[in-house]
Amino acid sequence: MKRIGQIFRENLVNRVREGIDKNASVFLVSYSQVSAPQIDSFRKKLGQAGAEVYVSKNSIAQIAFKDFQYNQLAERITGQMAFVWSKADALEVARALVKFTKECEKITIRGGLLDGKILEKDEIVRLSELPSRDVLLAMLLSSLQSPLSRLAGALNAKTRELLSVLKQLSEKKGGS
Repeated sequence: MKRIGQIFRENLVNRVREGIDKNASVFLVSYSQVSAPQIDSFRKKLGQAGAEVYVSKNSIAQIAFKDFQYNQLAERITGQMAFVWSKADALEVARALVKFTKECEKITIRGGLLDGKILEKDEIVRLSELPSRDVLLAMLLSSLQSPLSRLAGALNAKTRELLSVLKQLSEKKGGS
């Protein structure tokens, strides 16, 4: 028969496992000597970006990360840690996270996961600097549209030239 403490611990591990498994992005964040208002602000700003901030005991989180074979991340879970996970756009979450860590130097990024790939801090910073998905799609659309509009312009020019030649011929025949 399991003791209540063991059942409680298993539920906590399952909660972290769910957070890792069901979210597209997971970021590990270290914080020390951060005031309660700063943490509240941190949670709100990341919440606006579509992320959730979760705090767990390190030993619980290490078990969950090791269950998914993320030993490299499990080793980074030391000290006061929080986990930022999101099903939403990882770019927006990374932007909000990097921006807040620049404002509050006591909060640092330790690493993360994006679609199962382990990310280092510098990769997360570079990710935050990328244009949003909508901007990238607009750039792609304009690059695809540009050759088509040039082709349409060239075809229109040739049509105008042909019409001009035909008009001149008809004027020449009508005038002679």
